[in-house]
Amino acid sequence: MIARIRGNSKIEGEITVGGAKNSSLPILASLVLISEEIKIEKIPDISDVSEMISMIRSAGIAVNFEKNTVSARPSNLKGEIREFGSSIRASILLLGPLAVRTGHAELRYPGGCLIGKRSIDIHIEGLKKLGISVNEKNDMIEAVFDKVPEDVRIDLRFPSVGATEHLMMTSVLLNGIHTEIRNCAKEPEIVDLGKFLNSMGAKISGVGTDRISIDGVKKLNASVHSVIGDRIETGTYIIGALSSGGMLKINGISNNVMRNVTNELKKIGAKITASENALIVYPSDLRPFKLSTGPYPQFPTDLQPQMTLLACHVNGHSEITETVFEQRFGHVDELKKMGADISVDKNKIEVMPSKLHGAKLVGNDLRETATILFAAATADGPSEIEKFEIIFRGYENIYKKLKDIGIDFEILKIDREVS
Repeated sequence: MIARIRGNSKIEGEITVGGAKNSSLPILASLVLISEEIKIEKIPDISDVSEMISMIRSAGIAVNFEKNTVSARPSNLKGEIREFGSSIRASILLLGPLAVRTGHAELRYPGGCLIGKRSIDIHIEGLKKLGISVNEKNDMIEAVFDKVPEDVRIDLRFPSVGATEHLMMTSVLLNGIHTEIRNCAKEPEIVDLGKFLNSMGAKISGVGTDRISIDGVKKLNASVHSVIGDRIETGTYIIGALSSGGMLKINGISNNVMRNVTNELKKIGAKITASENALIVYPSDLRPFKLSTGPYPQFPTDLQPQMTLLACHVNGHSEITETVFEQRFGHVDELKKMGADISVDKNKIEVMPSKLHGAKLVGNDLRETATILFAAATADGPSEIEKFEIIFRGYENIYKKLKDIGIDFEILKIDREVS
């Protein structure tokens, strides 16, 4: 798909963000654990969600997805999902839960954006302590639940979001077994997953800290849950508005989950106010900055490319250090096509103020594509973005929202189906 973005736009107006992609995917994966009917609200209608729903349906969960609400109930659960060539990283979260429920699980090796090493060794180490053996063969990964372990302590080498979610979900139905996971990730999306599991009768404590305890239960009960707002989608729109000098109101998000981002932006002069379920971004005189990404509550790596764009619009030299993904620099070359004065040294990006112009661009991963979209919107003159369909992986109702905030665009070519 090729999109043409007019440029010379001020990003302003009012939008409502969707439910968090990074909450929805693990919550959907955890549906293979259910024994009764479940209802989940505010699930975003994005392609990654469609992929996950297809996988859990294949595993034997009956799912209805309509108007951002998922209703699900168990059917004939099976552990093997061989027919899907997974394109999403979160598919790995099915492995442990399916092994516990069925004794044996087999999936295609997980995919995702090409932003550096995203090995699953931390997942595998933890699963082994939970009594699950894992074998990797070609493009498949297999897990066998060998035995019920004694009480378990798992010390994560790195506070991996995916591994924290995966091991927490896998431990929930180890009836009578106490599991403690240390050096956990603390992201709001993990807290949301924990609230969902506890609403069904799981016994999890410490979610949101670096030490989570799980007392395994026999079964999970019926529940209704609403997913938190997407802080990465929100951050993308905030940074877009700041880049263009526009005033933007963003509904559907609590400042509690945005505070680590908004506080960092306020340090450099951003004017942002918050109410209970909305944020307002005002035109701001921004200062140059030095920023490092890291595990929550540090600044999120998923907003690093967008901050690189923002640095182009700041009067002075800015530096961004990427500490999570060693290859998350694809956006740099695309921004340089537009006239950005950027250099990369190892894991540090240095940016000087730059007047961007239109160019022919290529989106190669989700956050890179979002970044060059907003770069194109604020640049002088039109741009074309190839592989624009990647944006549908994480940004709901993108066409409507772009129009609502004043971005003029058209789709020039559709070369394959997108959901």
